[in-house]
Amino acid sequence: MARSVLYQQVASELRRAIYSGVLGPGAQLPTEAQLMEDHGVSRNTVRLALGELVNEGLVTRTPRRGTVVRDRRPLLIYPQRELEPQPSGELREAFAYAVGQEGRAPSQYIEVLTVSPVEEIASRLELADGELAVVRRRLRFVDGQPYNTNDSYFPRDLVADSEIARPGDIARGANRVLEELGHAQVRVVDDIWARMPNQEEAERLQLELGTPVMVYVRVGYDGADMPVRVAVSVLPADKHLIRYELDRR
Repeated sequence: MARSVLYQQVASELRRAIYSGVLGPGAQLPTEAQLMEDHGVSRNTVRLALGELVNEGLVTRTPRRGTVVRDRRPLLIYPQRELEPQPSGELREAFAYAVGQEGRAPSQYIEVLTVSPVEEIASRLELADGELAVVRRRLRFVDGQPYNTNDSYFPRDLVADSEIARPGDIARGANRVLEELGHAQVRVVDDIWARMPNQEEAERLQLELGTPVMVYVRVGYDGADMPVRVAVSVLPADKHLIRYELDRR
C-alpha cells in the first residue's frame, strides 16, 4: 500500500478515537514505537500521520509528554446577539457577557491609543485624510488562556471626551457608551475570512504550529448610517465556533 495512503489511514484511526472521546483532552497517544507495531508501518509513516493531526490542531507534541490530545472546547460566538439588549441589571461588556453565559471566566488586557489608522480601517470609518481614530486594543482571555484579539477603532472626534478614549476597562462596554453619546449602532456589516497568523499573532495568542485564524471585521453604523466603530478580531480557528441564526418566521 502506498505510503501516503498508510499515513492517512493511521491519522484517520487516531482522529476517530479523538472525536469519539476514546482519547479525551489531555490523553497521551501511543508512542511512535507502539503505533509502528500496532499498524505495521514505518516510523516515517507514523510521523507523517502525527504531523497531520498537529496541523489540524487535534494534538500537540512535547519533548517530555510525547503527543497529547488538545483541549478543543471552542468558544461559541453569536455575532447577531452583540447588540441585543441584555437582561435588566447585567449591562456587561458584550464579550464578558457572552463568555459568562457559557459559565466560563473572561478577562482581558487593554491598550488605548490615538492613531492614524491604515487605509483599510480609515476607509471603513469613512475618515478624511489626516483624521485620527481611537483604538482599544484587547488581548482577551477565557479561563486564563489567551483566546483572541480585538482591536476596536472609533473616530477620535466622536469619542475624544468619553471613556472610550481613556485607558482601562469599560464594564458596561463601549457599545453602551456610543449609545450614551447618541450614536447607538443600528446596523452592522460583517466580513470574515481565514488565513495563517503572522508572528506577532502567533506569539500573543500562544498558537500551536499550523493553527489558522479567522479574521472577523465588524463595521457598526448609527441611525444616520454613519460608521462609528470598526472592530477587528483575530480568532484562532481551533478555539472558536461562529454561529449565525436566520429565521424568516
